[in-house]
Amino acid sequence: MAEYSVFFKIASSMTGLPKKYRIAIIEDDHSVRRSLQLNFELEGFDVLTAEDGEAGVELVNAETPDVIILDVMMPKKDGLQACRELRNAGVSTPLILLTARSAEVDKVLGLELGADDYLAKPFGMRELIARVRALLRRSSKTEEIDSIEFDDIHIDFKAYRAEKNDQPLELSAREYRLLRYLVAKNGSVVTRDELLDEVWGYNSYPSTRTVDNHIARLRQKVEADIGDPRHIVTVHGVGYKFVA
Repeated sequence: MAEYSVFFKIASSMTGLPKKYRIAIIEDDHSVRRSLQLNFELEGFDVLTAEDGEAGVELVNAETPDVIILDVMMPKKDGLQACRELRNAGVSTPLILLTARSAEVDKVLGLELGADDYLAKPFGMRELIARVRALLRRSSKTEEIDSIEFDDIHIDFKAYRAEKNDQPLELSAREYRLLRYLVAKNGSVVTRDELLDEVWGYNSYPSTRTVDNHIARLRQKVEADIGDPRHIVTVHGVGYKFVA
């Protein structure tokens, strides 16, 4: 575990957060888990830990942390299973996956299941802290948008629940966060690059075409006429905006 031995040297030089956030670290490797715990405590976090995915899900449900760090390869319940279970239960807490897997399909699967970001092992503590802070900043920008109603659509962003004509409307975790960000910026144009940064996460893999594909699928679900969308509007050459 030599790649983690530098954690203590660099973490102490970084400034703390203005608010004491609670972070859940779910990692089966004791030395890695302990290193993460000590370094985030140095950064001013209140740290909660679990050593497998099953215990991690119970911890998150009981303690409601502000951010989650979740290892993928774990016993009892792996990180992908835990992520899926939390998102299906309506837990919208910002979540970073730690993965030793390098295949793009695994990263894509994690993001589609509802993870906000991922980081491949071995990693540097400075980058992990920066990603955690970025997630907390993004979540604080949109946390006041709990729900919205327009036309025959009702969406509860906190509970990850949507209805159309009083019938359940299936939205992915990514579609919830994409729509929530657009709604929070109501009337303002949001560029594709901004959506990649704010919805997909810092230094994430997707291209701007990924944004367009997600917007197209979202329109199919919430617009009355996808050929002439009234609410998720394209601003040609710039990006998109939400019109209530």
